[in-house]
Amino acid sequence: MRTAFDALGSLVAGFPVPPADERDERDDGPPSRRVRSIFISDLHLGTPGCQAGPLLDFLKSHPSEHLYLVGDIIDGWQLRKRWYWPQAHNDVVQKLLRRARKGCRVVFVPGNHDEFARQFAGHHFGGIEVSQEAVHVTATGQRLWVVHGDHFDGVVQCARWLAHLGDTLYEFTLRMNRHLNSLRARLGLPYWSLSAYLKHKVKKALNYVMDFEAAVAHEARRRGHQGVVCGHIHRAEMRRIGGVLYCNDGDWVESRTALVEHFDGRLELVAWQACGQVTALARATLTEMA
Repeated sequence: MRTAFDALGSLVAGFPVPPADERDERDDGPPSRRVRSIFISDLHLGTPGCQAGPLLDFLKSHPSEHLYLVGDIIDGWQLRKRWYWPQAHNDVVQKLLRRARKGCRVVFVPGNHDEFARQFAGHHFGGIEVSQEAVHVTATGQRLWVVHGDHFDGVVQCARWLAHLGDTLYEFTLRMNRHLNSLRARLGLPYWSLSAYLKHKVKKALNYVMDFEAAVAHEARRRGHQGVVCGHIHRAEMRRIGGVLYCNDGDWVESRTALVEHFDGRLELVAWQACGQVTALARATLTEMA
């Protein structure tokens, strides 16, 4: 069995990982699920909260020409505290490398949790491009700025100790959430997110989210882009802000969400359900804004 060090080395140092399971070589899916582009972020590989299994199912059923990894793919912060790397996390890395090898353009835009990879910006490792940021041109010729978003987080930039404290508290909330939902499942109740509830109810958290979204959209407009795709705050959203289409692709810790571009240029924010079905959360076309 390949180790976690092999998988990490493959992603950031360019040593190809051979497929551990040929069943995962299948990149074909139902034609209706084939899309032009996929944007995912905040996988947080290396933490118990990462939903690697559902992510693999989503990727297998959604072949694409472009795949953007919009930061916090590997959680270096947590791995430095405690090593956690099950086989499912290896499988995700292998899947990403295999996707690139089979012709999909895979672009990795590191975030604050995997900032160690930013030193490799401008390099290609295992077929994966590493870039500080990216610009994606849609099928209709519109420009999407792709950036993780942590540079617009004042806490991360100005008080890193507070950001690390918040990360520790978030991990504690996720552990509590897992225990709570284990009990809810035994009672026949659906999944419920404690951290998402707190984010929506705490006024300061809501103000932080609104300020973050406005700042990212403003910078995208200043740069002349029609839209922006980011992650970082674990809040899936698609809405127009100041003439710019703001898209946050969410996370694969709680919400299991992604942004997809169809072959006609339509953008869709989707959630991957436990039953293997896709739920559309929002839709938009950038041509409406051109």
